Amino acid sequence: MAKATSLHCRVVEAKDLPAKDVSGSSDPYCVVKVDNEVVARTATVWKSLNPFWGEEYTLSLPHGFRSLAVYVLDEDTIGQDDVIGKVSLSRQQISAEPRGVDSWLSLVPVDPDEEVQGEIHLELGVPERGHPRVLRCHLIEARDLAPRDPSGTSDPFARVLCCGHTLETAVIKKTRFPRWDEVLEFELAEGELREAVLSVELWDWDIVGKNDFLGRVEFPLDTICTEPTKGWFQLLPFPGGTRDCGGQLGALRLTVRLEEDTVLPAPYYQPLIQLLTEPVLCPGQPPTGTALAILEEVTSGDSRQDVATKLVKIFLGQGLAVPLLDYLVTRELARTTDPNTLFRSNSLASKSMEQFMKVVGLPYLHEVLKPMVNRIFEEKKYVELDPGKMELSRGRRVPSPPRRISFKGSLSEAQVRESSLELLKGYLGDIVDAIVGSVDKCPLLMRVAFKQLRRRVEERFPSQQHEEVRYFAISGFLFLRFFAPAVLTPKLFSLREQHADPRTGRTLLLLAKALQSIGNLGLQLGQGKEPWMAPLHAVLLPSVTRVTAFLDSLVAVESTDAGEEPVPPALFQPSATIKEGYLHTRTAGGAALLPRFAFKKRYFWLSSEALTFSKSPEWQERCSIPVPQMRAVEQVDEGTFQHPHVMQIVAQDGAGELHTTYIQCKSAQELWQWLWALRRASSANEAMLPTCHAGTFRAGRWTCCLQPTCTAPGCSRTHSTVVLGEWREPLDPAAAAQTLYRHLQQTGARLRAAEGPEGSARDEPPGPGQAGEPAGGRLQAVLRDLDIAHDAFARRDGAPRPPPSPPTVPSPSTAPSPPMAPPPAI
Repeated sequence: MAKATSLHCRVVEAKDLPAKDVSGSSDPYCVVKVDNEVVARTATVWKSLNPFWGEEYTLSLPHGFRSLAVYVLDEDTIGQDDVIGKVSLSRQQISAEPRGVDSWLSLVPVDPDEEVQGEIHLELGVPERGHPRVLRCHLIEARDLAPRDPSGTSDPFARVLCCGHTLETAVIKKTRFPRWDEVLEFELAEGELREAVLSVELWDWDIVGKNDFLGRVEFPLDTICTEPTKGWFQLLPFPGGTRDCGGQLGALRLTVRLEEDTVLPAPYYQPLIQLLTEPVLCPGQPPTGTALAILEEVTSGDSRQDVATKLVKIFLGQGLAVPLLDYLVTRELARTTDPNTLFRSNSLASKSMEQFMKVVGLPYLHEVLKPMVNRIFEEKKYVELDPGKMELSRGRRVPSPPRRISFKGSLSEAQVRESSLELLKGYLGDIVDAIVGSVDKCPLLMRVAFKQLRRRVEERFPSQQHEEVRYFAISGFLFLRFFAPAVLTPKLFSLREQHADPRTGRTLLLLAKALQSIGNLGLQLGQGKEPWMAPLHAVLLPSVTRVTAFLDSLVAVESTDAGEEPVPPALFQPSATIKEGYLHTRTAGGAALLPRFAFKKRYFWLSSEALTFSKSPEWQERCSIPVPQMRAVEQVDEGTFQHPHVMQIVAQDGAGELHTTYIQCKSAQELWQWLWALRRASSANEAMLPTCHAGTFRAGRWTCCLQPTCTAPGCSRTHSTVVLGEWREPLDPAAAAQTLYRHLQQTGARLRAAEGPEGSARDEPPGPGQAGEPAGGRLQAVLRDLDIAHDAFARRDGAPRPPPSPPTVPSPSTAPSPPMAPPPAI
């Protein structure tokens, strides 16, 4: 059994941001923090005061998290980035909204006195004997303090306040990990213990100007006198209200949802999974009397995406993804009378097919579109067909390394249109060529699903006048929900690591519109509100003919029973590359002076098995760090090396020795991308280190905590407790089934209505291979059994006795047995 706390956060967009650059614009990006720990960074949107990110994160959190904060910053090429503002949400604010937070939130200023981080290690106590009584405050050390000095460190000291008296520790220079090991004592007068508090404040000492606040903790004296207090305590800001700027800093749109759940051992969910897979294993059942049909009926628009994702993953794990899609498509077709509206809504069938394509077809998408997307990003050509948006009266700069070509003077509308048409025709032609030539690259599972989809559509609309529907049903998914969105926002499909700048984004938008027209088979050409797209029609119509031939070839597979096998827990091959690129690296124990050439440029590949690197992609001799041997993946303090943006990988060899490899990235964003890729790959590793050093051992001491021994325990807490998830995560049937169980449990009245009054709506005579009891009744029984199991585990949580035995699961080939007996009473 595992307790899971997940935070689903979508950073959607911002509006009315202040201009931070001399050009009158900004280059905004967002940083997401959980309890003052950076967990994600969006891409930068260049030259925009109303940026759209649309980036979604699923954070697996420890149970005790307190707050979420999203900071909006302006990226600067030179100097430090400018902080625009932030939005903060406490755990209570998020959990108070059962469906989550989805709204515009005003940005507030960032006050340095509130931006505290780190922990302090204290031992507090009052000896029982002696008069007068003495409070002993043992300040041992602190860690992960905020850097307040330009060097990336601080000069911290502690100030302790009690009953009107103040004492201070020594100042520890140039460290975020001070160790004082000092004891400060306060005499306590009689009657001072009722409402008095002990306050410990940390400050950064400055020789010029006022000291900078680093954080504080408070303890009631009566608590300390009753029982000694010892441990690590998180530093908190000074209490104070949030300043309202009246919207002067703009607003940020966020979608945040908190899920706290307990996932039972996998066997407990087998009856639910069996009930959901029953209609595809026993297709003779009435289509309206199954658990899948009930699940579809009680799933509303705001939850369809999540339900579809979990269903696809469960059925992929069972080797039944294609039959699932066939079942949902058949139900959708039965409800459709007008073929022109087929799969237009965000139904469960449409969402399931969309998620299926993402999970199964992402490598295919990358192989087809990535070369062209990269070319468009690199060329940065000016493309515009809308006369209202054309730049005619000022110079246009077209980057062309290694020099810039500048076209000065006024341009005519015809000139801009002609050059844009030529560029769009070239780009679109190459994209269509790549798509229509990719039949053999398309995963067999997708081709089988599309063939079955066409078969069902032809059965539902057999007349000659609906002949184009068999093409449109497939192209609507493949082009409108797969290729076109990926071209429009490559970042969201991992085709690029950055969002497009405004010029490239406009080119991608026009190409996505063209692909949508092709996906609609040209049926709506000339009917839209954008007549300026008409010059492209001459290119689109021939492309439609080529695409229909491509779709015919795509579904030309031998059989719909193409041998779908259960997908293993890893959706992709273990050796598949997760991330790759050039980085700079060095190992611990290098030259004492750390010259620039101590970091060597190497090409890196990361898979779920190992981090491998060599001099170049073609170089045969390679070094590697096995992923199972990784014990920590952490950022290194700025200023540790001559180079910024450095991370470290601590790995343990077969003999138990720890080895540290330092890796330098080109930018802060690249650093966080590699950090999260490595942490995700190593998230299942055992024996991860709880602490490590945030610096390096040089000149006889650690640069971070100033400890003089190389073997000194790590001074910085590692950050492997927060895991960044995504829809490509490995299959976890138990977690997916738990999500569906909670969803069904929360639907309540809708679930009973879907089942019908006392199950009467489902009481149809059982056919061959059908169970005698209606699916609605069996579903309610399975949900009750899961309720009982959860209650039993909740009562037993923390007890030394073993958990209840999982129920016996009937074979899918036989009729389901009566509902499983509840676990034994506790």
